[in-house]
Amino acid sequence: MRSWLVIALILLMAATSLADRRQFFAFDNGLNDIAGLDEKAALLKRLGYDGIAWRPNGKTAEMLAALDKHGLKMFATYVTLLPDLESCPIPNRVRSEIEALKGRDTIVWLMINGKSSDEIVVPAIQRIADIAHANGLDVALYPHANCYTDTVETNARLIELAERNNVKASFNLHHFLAQHPADELESKLKAVAPTLALVSINGADIKGHAIKALGDGTYPVERVMRVLDEINYDGSVGLQCYNVNKPDKDHLKQSIKYWKSELNKD
Repeated sequence: MRSWLVIALILLMAATSLADRRQFFAFDNGLNDIAGLDEKAALLKRLGYDGIAWRPNGKTAEMLAALDKHGLKMFATYVTLLPDLESCPIPNRVRSEIEALKGRDTIVWLMINGKSSDEIVVPAIQRIADIAHANGLDVALYPHANCYTDTVETNARLIELAERNNVKASFNLHHFLAQHPADELESKLKAVAPTLALVSINGADIKGHAIKALGDGTYPVERVMRVLDEINYDGSVGLQCYNVNKPDKDHLKQSIKYWKSELNKD
């Protein structure tokens, strides 16, 4: 009898949704109304977020200290390279940013913005990947409309060409809907599942490009979460907050409430 109880317990634990273990962080563009770094971290902690995605601005050390104080994590640092047809320079500040995150388990979220070629861009991705690897970090290519790293398909090609084990894929719901029919969600996410390292979501309309708080809009964000369950994605999920038309405290509170009640249920 005891052995059957043990087996039943194991099966019950195995059946527990991966969603129960997913961490949820906010983009720092959702905290523009909040003045100080400690105040930003304190608000995220109070609302129930697990951390932040951060754009380097010379204050990374201070932001890390504030996050540490409140028991939060910097899940990603958002790095942009600006190539042209001849080169793709890596600024010293980018190298310094990555080195400052050594051992932090922060993902270098890399966007490449400019007209160029694979011959120029791929070596730059490799250099970023090598710097990240030396500091114990992974890189995820950020799909952004109208950039060189525009879609998950483009990024899958670049990941293959880069030939670096620490270069991964990411998915951004807003930029997906801006570039693809909504009914392609499942196929696009499943195609990048083997290397998927980061996902970002937001409230959205099926037609229209405004970023909204979770719970607003006509697009069923639950679809994204169902696919993440199907592909056994156990990474973190971020909240895209760019230009949300509500005060930051209000939309962050609304989104975390919707995340907990509808998207990441126990």
